[in-house]
Order: sequence, then C-alpha cells, then structure tokens
Amino acid sequence: MLTLVPRPESSKRMMYLSPIFALSATIFCGLVIFSIMSFDFATFTFTSNPFDPLVNFFYTPLTGRSGLTNLAMKATPLVLIAIGLAMCYRANVWNIGAEGQYTVGALAGTGVALAFYGVDSWLLLPAMFIAGALGGLIWAAIPALLRTRFNASELLVSLMLVYVATQLLFFLVYGPWKDPDGFAFPESRVFHTAARIPQLFEGSRLNLGTPIALLAVIGGWLLMGRSLIGFQIKVLGAAPNAARFAGFSEKKVIWLTLLVSGTLAGIAGLIEVAGTIHQLVPVISPGYGFTAIIVAFLGRLNPVGILLAGLLIALSFLGGETVQIENGLPKAAGSLFQGMLLFFLLASDVMLNYRIAWKRHRPAPRKIAQ
Repeated sequence: MLTLVPRPESSKRMMYLSPIFALSATIFCGLVIFSIMSFDFATFTFTSNPFDPLVNFFYTPLTGRSGLTNLAMKATPLVLIAIGLAMCYRANVWNIGAEGQYTVGALAGTGVALAFYGVDSWLLLPAMFIAGALGGLIWAAIPALLRTRFNASELLVSLMLVYVATQLLFFLVYGPWKDPDGFAFPESRVFHTAARIPQLFEGSRLNLGTPIALLAVIGGWLLMGRSLIGFQIKVLGAAPNAARFAGFSEKKVIWLTLLVSGTLAGIAGLIEVAGTIHQLVPVISPGYGFTAIIVAFLGRLNPVGILLAGLLIALSFLGGETVQIENGLPKAAGSLFQGMLLFFLLASDVMLNYRIAWKRHRPAPRKIAQ
C-alpha cells in the first residue's frame, strides 16, 4: 500500500516542482470540466471541441496587438500586493486585508485628485502617489497596533477592515464624491490629464505602474535576500525562539512587514484608479488583494517567483473574460482556475516534508491455540 514517509528535511527540489505539478493538475482538471460542459448526454456526443475553451483561456489572451500589454496591466497590482504579502508571511504575520489597504490607497489618491481638480501641475501626481501609499500604510497600521499592543489577531483585524474600506468606498462614490455632471451614476469625476499616470508608449494602455512593480520586485529581492532585516524576517518566521534569543525584535518586524505591505497595496490601488480606470467607481478591484495571496504562495514567497506567478494569475483573469465571450462560459471560470491552482498547490506542498513509499501489508501472525 502507498504511504507518506516523513523526510529528514524539506525537499528543495519539490519546492520548485510543486507549482509545476499544481499547474499541470489545474490544466488537466480544467480540460475535464470543459469536456463535461460540452458533452451532450442525450446524444453522447460533444457539442463543441473541449480543447477550445482551454486554448481560449491560456493562449488567445496573449495573441493580438494588445495581448501582452493587457497581461502586464493585470499583473501589475497583483505583483505589487504579493511582494508585500510575501514579506508578512515570511515573518508569520498573516495580513489577509490587502484588499482593504488597496481600496484605501485608491481613495486617498482620488481625494488628492478631486481636491486639486483642474490644477495642471507636475507635483499633483507625486502627491497622489504619496497619498495612496500613506492610505494603505495607515490602514495596515491598525492591525499592527492591535497585534503588538493587545495581541489581537492581525488575520481577523485586517480581514474585517476590508469590509470597512468597501463601505467607505460606497459612501464616497454614492455621496460626496459623486460626479455632479455624471447623470446620477455612482462614479467620481474623470481625472484630468495631470492626475493620470502617463502611458509608456503612444497608443498603448501600458502605464508607469508596470516599471514600479518591477522596481518592487528588485527591491523585495534585495531586502529579503541581501539585508540584515530580511534575515531577521526569515529567522523570526522560521524559528521565533531562536530569533528572540538572538535579540531580534518581534514587534519591529511586525510593524515593518505590515507597513511595507500596506504601502505597496495602497500604491497598487492608486495605480489602478489613476492609470487604468481614471476615476473612482464602486468596483475598483476584481479581488486583487485576495488573489495576491495565491500569487505570493505560488511564487514561493520569492519576489522573482511572484513576478512569474503574477503573470500566470493575470492570464487567468484575461482567460476568464475570453472564454466568457468566445465560449459563453460563466465569468467565474477564472476564479475556478485560481481556486483549483491554490488547492493543488497546497496539496503538492505536502511533498515538501513527505515522500510517497510503497509499504507491504503484512498480516498479523496468528496465535497458536494451546
């Protein structure tokens, strides 16, 4: 019979192979699901080619003139948020509220844009970035304060703050910040040119947010792999008792990781409203803050891996939209793939500390009657 045998130490090879196994299993299960959906059980025939949705999900979004541009735009907020989350998770600080920090960052940047509406100054955009970063930072400081001062669970606090931020967004967009010339639609004024993040290329939607995300990847790699504070973060997460014995401050690491995570999430929110949407609307995120959790773990909490994982998950967003248009499948197809990917990744991670072995079943010896 097959059994799991503990490894003497974690397998580094499986650390990099398990995402590949998870992706392969996700693609296979996706093919099975598409086959079932395209099979007519009355006539026992396929009504369509089950490979078509798979092709439209993984390949079609990359074709065309704007395929790679759209992929980079979708990946930008995911990578930014996931870099900050990876720092938290390395230190065993469970920030689940990046969606709220993203939202508050977008609100803070929008507030600056609307307060100086029509002002044509090069200082406006940097001020919006600072406001967005501070908005996310302040929202992340709340769970940091409650964790370090009252030992409250940062997981629950940060998660509950997501709903507070969402209600704050609704209040502003339906109330004080509603466009007076917007025919009563729940949306703010469209940002004027000075309040928009500039495009990188003429005629392209790709904006300055993408290079910022790449800088965050480089900065995260240097911080986690080439600095003393990065070493402290990893030691505190892997061996907290050893970290305390070495004199590392747990409270300082909690504050640092949560504030950096909130700052990056706030910048991501600002980039979305000022670089892509160009106004505040009730829905400014398809769940980037929660999806970035998948990106962080799929990338093995490594900045370079997060960059690749961000591109893959961004493809799932675009693929979900494509199969909805081309194959008439539900919009939730993208979320289904993301969920399966996380499920198989967690299942594959069992092999980090265990290996499969064949164990022969030996019958119990019979007792000899006396």
